[in-house]
Amino acid sequence: MHPMGLMQRFSTIFKAKANKALDRAEDPRETLDYSYQRQLEMLTKVKRGVVDVATSRKRVELQVNQLTSQSDKLTEQAKKAISMNREDLAREALTRKSGLQGQISDLQAQQAQLQAEEEKLTLASQRLQAKVEAFRTRKETVKATYTAAEAQTRINEAFSGISEEMGDVGMAIQRAEDKTQQMQARAGAIDELIASGALDDASASSGGDDISRELEAMSSHSDVEAELAALKGGTAPAIEQGDPAAPGTTASGEAVIQPEQEGH
Repeated sequence: MHPMGLMQRFSTIFKAKANKALDRAEDPRETLDYSYQRQLEMLTKVKRGVVDVATSRKRVELQVNQLTSQSDKLTEQAKKAISMNREDLAREALTRKSGLQGQISDLQAQQAQLQAEEEKLTLASQRLQAKVEAFRTRKETVKATYTAAEAQTRINEAFSGISEEMGDVGMAIQRAEDKTQQMQARAGAIDELIASGALDDASASSGGDDISRELEAMSSHSDVEAELAALKGGTAPAIEQGDPAAPGTTASGEAVIQPEQEGH
């Protein structure tokens, strides 16, 4: 791709991302409030302009009245000069009056123009004020609707998050139940094995090593033989080896005659 085309593409991508970021950051309510504030400022300027035009018209009107008063005064002076046979003074007064009439005519034309301008600006100001008031009503309606939509969006997102969370929890509960059932099944199997004798305690049937078991067997056999011999001889079982014999008897239990002691 040509470097210039590549740069243009990067520029377009950057502008698109920047526009998307600005769109996310923009709050329409703030934008509407700012626009309304600007309209109020413009409306104030228009009204100030109407006041300025009206002030100018009033100033011209005062000048026209002042010049008209001077013209009337010159007319009276001319009449008085004629009555006094001062035609020269009368001519001078009328000449000045003629000059004033030209000024008065110009001022009256300017006054009419300012009057028309004032009327147009007044009408425009009234229409603009009506539009600003309508915009204010619309602005508040849009703001309220946006706020409600924003709240609904947050609620929907919360519900969505809760739904996803509950789904995960449900899966966790299902896994826990499955593991519990497996453990219960294993416990039941062990109980059955114990009941069937498959898992009897080995220590209960045979304990110790081979030597211990052989010694125990020999001891048991010796006891049996001794008791059998005692039964055959009709006597009590012999005293175990190692025990001292009773006085006057042999180790087999027979009586022993003691010799007489010398001197008796």
